[in-house]
Amino acid sequence: MPETDGASSRSRSQPRRPDGERARGGAPGGAGASGRDAPLYGALDLGTNNCRLLIARPAKDGFRVVDSFSRIVRLGEGLSRTGRLDDNAMERAYEALVLCGERVAKRGIDPSRLVAVATQACRQAENGGAFVERVRQGTGLKLRIIDPVEEARLAVQGCLNLFDPKAEAILVVDVGGGSTELSWLRRDGSTFALEGWISAPIGVVTLAERHPEPVGARNGELTHWYEAMVADMGAAIADSPVEPAFRDFFVQGRAHMVGTSGAITSLAGIHLGLGRYQRNLVDGLWMTRGDCEAAADKLKAMGPAGRAAESCIGPDRADLVLAGAAIMEAVQRAWPSERVRVADRGLREGLLLERMREDRKPAKRRRRRRGRGGAGGSQPPAT
Repeated sequence: MPETDGASSRSRSQPRRPDGERARGGAPGGAGASGRDAPLYGALDLGTNNCRLLIARPAKDGFRVVDSFSRIVRLGEGLSRTGRLDDNAMERAYEALVLCGERVAKRGIDPSRLVAVATQACRQAENGGAFVERVRQGTGLKLRIIDPVEEARLAVQGCLNLFDPKAEAILVVDVGGGSTELSWLRRDGSTFALEGWISAPIGVVTLAERHPEPVGARNGELTHWYEAMVADMGAAIADSPVEPAFRDFFVQGRAHMVGTSGAITSLAGIHLGLGRYQRNLVDGLWMTRGDCEAAADKLKAMGPAGRAAESCIGPDRADLVLAGAAIMEAVQRAWPSERVRVADRGLREGLLLERMREDRKPAKRRRRRRGRGGAGGSQPPAT
């Protein structure tokens, strides 16, 4: 989807548990405040390609988004060649982070309620830690470099309410700029349990740099270039962490995928023929494998200039969007699910929900202590 300098939003996130019931994501603090009386929380995600900030207020059914910011910074540009963050890339990211810090300060968010993380680019780069320290000293933002395990877990948490409660298995595909996390989940009663996960060191930036689009390519050459990207990603996910029989869920139509990232939301925008990107139409959309392939074919036919002019892509993503489509194609070939659910959500939403839930815990413990101290003996813990 197109990245902008950000705009305020009043949309509501309504997380549900995998069994379709509301997830208990709000009511932070000792007073259990929610809605307009609740404090603001922030989640900042510095990725290989994007810098994103989400500011929200807890609500009874999850949280309400108050403000958001998203900018393409390409922090990982050239990283696969040099092993270091490029000076220009760091400047772009730093400028975006300054704007994030200003938004946080303007909203008066308590530092304890801001969760800021960095992912693959800072994990991989030799100077990633030094950049994080520069950001801390210059902006006051304390970025924490998270490992692939936590990144995958948070992406799953952010997408829970998009799981089909009737499915027997789910594959969550989180395509980033420098890595792609795949998480397999199996139905376990009324919920889903993690069966296995992998983090492939390939994302849209790294794949596009490995396979630059040939200038003036004709159909045959374009197909060869695209298939090379699909094959590269296919090799990276060839070793599955789950038993071979798990694939039967997907082949037999008893499972589905959830795609979270610009890779799938861009395909969704093209599939819908949107004149401008509309999150309310994209987030939660069901697409078939054929829909994804048809959208990728349209993108190929557009050429670089046509993709740059497309409102659901824009010039900043024109050279990356087909790399994202190739990643999705490789996953769909390996795990042939006919249904893919599009998620314009993921890690930031997972960060927010987790942080808000942490603030509910002291209130629970206080209620338990009061119950044990009363004349009637121990009371059941509050839920």
